[in-house]
Amino acid sequence: MHKGLFITLEGGEGAGKSTQLATARDWLEAQGRRVVVTREPGGTELGERIRAVLLHHGGEIAPETEVLLIFAARAEHLARVIRPALSTGAVVLCDRFTDATYAYQGGGRGLGQARIAELERWVQGDLRPDLTLLLDVPADLGRQRAADRSTPDRFEREQQAFFERVRAAYLAGAAREPKRIRVIDAARSAAEVGAAIIDVLREVVHERS
Repeated sequence: MHKGLFITLEGGEGAGKSTQLATARDWLEAQGRRVVVTREPGGTELGERIRAVLLHHGGEIAPETEVLLIFAARAEHLARVIRPALSTGAVVLCDRFTDATYAYQGGGRGLGQARIAELERWVQGDLRPDLTLLLDVPADLGRQRAADRSTPDRFEREQQAFFERVRAAYLAGAAREPKRIRVIDAARSAAEVGAAIIDVLREVVHERS
């Protein structure tokens, strides 16, 4: 069993995860907690190289290859960053984790849940996030926000139907695990979303203290 607190932020494109990751970090640090901020895919030197392939490879990548690369990066991330930090009692705050794989590869790519669940058990054992903050935004609004900020990557260039499937898969996961996955309405202003996140964090940190 880990001693720390493992918190993940999830959501589709344009949900505002980067902004709210900083909000969560600042609040947790103000409570005196040591926070390790990381991301997926990535978080390690090898993981960042895999991330670059996944986001910017110019050719086609088979869905099966994509999910295996993601779990390869995740295995390294767990071994080098996440498990060591949790073992020291730190709060690990991660931008995306396996819920993203269920949403993007399971829902978006149509790989289904069973294959991903098998990889999850193999790579993670019994480790799951203590809390997942799902920043939910309608797919069309999220895509508009994402288009306004940067050149699109492989995922951001997908069609609307892909992002609708991703959102549906995220919400289905939240319906299955409502205690762990807290849905935050991210169509609101950044300040309103941040306040809602802090309310959830206050509740969870109080329970764990």
